[in-house]
Amino acid sequence: MVAEVGLIAEPHLQAYLRPTAVIDWQQPQVLAQARALAGGKPEEVARNCFEWVRDRVLHSRDHQRNPVTCSASEVIQHRTGYCYAKSHLLAALLRANHIPAGFCYQRLSIDDKGAPYSLHGFNAIWLRQWGWVRADARGNRVGIDARFDPPDESLAFAGTAKGECTFANVLAEPLPVVVEALRLGGGWEDLLKRLPDVKPADYAGLGLKPQ
Repeated sequence: MVAEVGLIAEPHLQAYLRPTAVIDWQQPQVLAQARALAGGKPEEVARNCFEWVRDRVLHSRDHQRNPVTCSASEVIQHRTGYCYAKSHLLAALLRANHIPAGFCYQRLSIDDKGAPYSLHGFNAIWLRQWGWVRADARGNRVGIDARFDPPDESLAFAGTAKGECTFANVLAEPLPVVVEALRLGGGWEDLLKRLPDVKPADYAGLGLKPQ
């Protein structure tokens, strides 16, 4: 077990610390990396974890990398993942350091021209002095400069164009539609053709609330 960097007692945050089949932070390779990023105050550890995932794990589409990963242990083994998978690893590293972490989503236009749309996944990190702080570790490239500088928010995408939205929810687990898409198999090009989406008619049923 890593040092109890962000150990908290609030019962309502316990769900954001648990290991799962996808957020498998108790897996040895994930734990080892969490230990390597520990040290300092919770905000410093959170920044270490964020920047490591953002910069050291290659975005599958940007770098045309396989395999398509899903669980935190898969992402850390192969050092690649779509935004969703990178958010799973970041949550695992944070939870291993006893820092509550959840999942956030945007619905974005794939070609910036309206339909079709897809989800974009990132994280929210709970820090005692700030509460929930959203952080997007998808990986920077030309036109994207996401940072972790609480309480300021710096996301990869604005999500404000027609038909786009950012959901207000901080979920304790990834959306099932995201996990299902990652688990279907195939390479990065295959996933690019079937990126997960949630239509407005389904928002309420999933408890999603556009902000």
